[in-house]
Amino acid sequence: MAAVLLLTEVSHAKRVVGGSEDPPPRADGRYGFDFSASDGRPPLRLAFLGDSTAAGQGVHRPSQTPGALLASGLAAVAERPVDLRNVAQPGAQSDDLERQVTLVLEDPAARPDVCVIMIGANDVTHRMPPAQSVRLLSEAVRRLRERGCEVVVGTCPDLGTIEPVYQPLRWIARRLSRQLAAAQTIGVVEQGGRTVSLGDLLGPEFAANPRELFGPDNYHPSAEGYATAAMAVLPTLCGALGLWPQEPEEARDVGILPVAKAAAEAAAEGGTEVTAARGPWARLLRRDRRASGERPPATADQAEAPSSTGPPPGAG
Repeated sequence: MAAVLLLTEVSHAKRVVGGSEDPPPRADGRYGFDFSASDGRPPLRLAFLGDSTAAGQGVHRPSQTPGALLASGLAAVAERPVDLRNVAQPGAQSDDLERQVTLVLEDPAARPDVCVIMIGANDVTHRMPPAQSVRLLSEAVRRLRERGCEVVVGTCPDLGTIEPVYQPLRWIARRLSRQLAAAQTIGVVEQGGRTVSLGDLLGPEFAANPRELFGPDNYHPSAEGYATAAMAVLPTLCGALGLWPQEPEEARDVGILPVAKAAAEAAAEGGTEVTAARGPWARLLRRDRRASGERPPATADQAEAPSSTGPPPGAG
């Protein structure tokens, strides 16, 4: 009976939860033109890798994608233009990261200063073995770090937050996604990257307001959902580049913990950052985003002609 119930729920979820067939908007280009003449420094280069969430699936304007939101937010903090390149592929699993990393590193003159990776949900839904998923992500982070790129990884979101998924499938989806998120954190930190927990798909806001923060397909975030995501990732992105030497008041330093313990705690609380310390230790940092009341800019100055490089977005 339990097996029949699970199969029925899986079938129902496939009917009511589906990715949009519309390609995500291309947001590649330069952000923060107002800072171009300030001191003559070259633009920061930001690369986005991963799956449909990284690509911005589900929204219609480039300024609503997480790449555009983070590029404009980063430009405002750094007071410096930011060049965005997004090679994320809707439907991608971790085995596509090798191709994506090759794309962003192929031109030494345009090598990114920092890369944001969002991956893992499709690994869970397509039942990729977690060990394989983590190995592929770790290899991608290692290649980027060897080329001098800072790396921030948004770990696997909590798939149990998706509204049309019912119990007990919801419990299974939550457990599998949180286990993968914890394992991803260990692998990324060991390679010198930073992670931000996307547990509960970036916090309790998604569980409390699913109609507002999820898009029409009941799976990808809405424009408001992506803004919430960007708000969770931006502090870590700026920290990786040394733009915030002192943590904001709403940040709470939990301390230095073993990597495995830090990873488990981060997977259970959205928006938690894990950064390598020494050896098998990691630093855990929690930020109360609701207390800060901050939200990244909703619009962005963008190049008129989008970049022609990178793979074309596809449905998935």
